[in-house]
Amino acid sequence: MHDRERYPRRSGILTRIVLAATTAFIAVNLWTGAPLLALWVGSKVVGQQTLSMKAVFVVIVVLAALLYPMTIALTRLNAAYDRLAGRPSGEDRVAWLRSMNVQREPHAGRRAGISTLERIVMASVYLAVITFLVWFFFFASSPLPH
Repeated sequence: MHDRERYPRRSGILTRIVLAATTAFIAVNLWTGAPLLALWVGSKVVGQQTLSMKAVFVVIVVLAALLYPMTIALTRLNAAYDRLAGRPSGEDRVAWLRSMNVQREPHAGRRAGISTLERIVMASVYLAVITFLVWFFFFASSPLPH
């Protein structure tokens, strides 16, 4: 299959770049901005120096309130990017969850591959995990007494 058949519309390259940049911004903020903002709000609401259940509850509620719209935005950005790139909008089930019986699911192979925005989100997850592991093993001091 030629590239023109897979991605029939080449217009809107600038729009796709903006969608990719927005996705990268949101994906990075899933791991950095949202948790830090939730911790900051929790610390300002409670105002104590010791940890309390109220502070933990506030952080969890604020984090959920931030992450939910961010994940919805990522879903909508990916759908818009797929429309601009001309990718078919088949089922959203990953390959390993599909039935082995191809006759039962005739459109199972319609949407193959990973989109650019999905690659950006995966790269941000890899970066977050690797950064955490480097920090944990090389820079974090042990809370246990020496």
